[in-house]
Amino acid sequence: MKLIIAIIRDEDNDKVSNALTDKEFRVTFIASTGGFLRSGRSTLLVGLEDEQLDEALKIIRENCKKPKNSDEKRATIFVLKVDEFTQL
Repeated sequence: MKLIIAIIRDEDNDKVSNALTDKEFRVTFIASTGGFLRSGRSTLLVGLEDEQLDEALKIIRENCKKPKNSDEKRATIFVLKVDEFTQL
């Protein structure tokens, strides 16, 4: 099992989140702030099975618009191995 932590621009949040949930990925959104200009960011948490990883990353990449400022990144993505998952 994997956990994706995707830090994206606020303006991309709806499009990325909707595209992921349309493919039945479960997404948790956390409002965050970061970057040089302290601009608005959205942090998405996506838990998934190993074989779903490539599809989820593709969805994130395809739905983040290229920023106007060439120094700004579309997203920062971390993929973590999950040893255990429990829902209560």
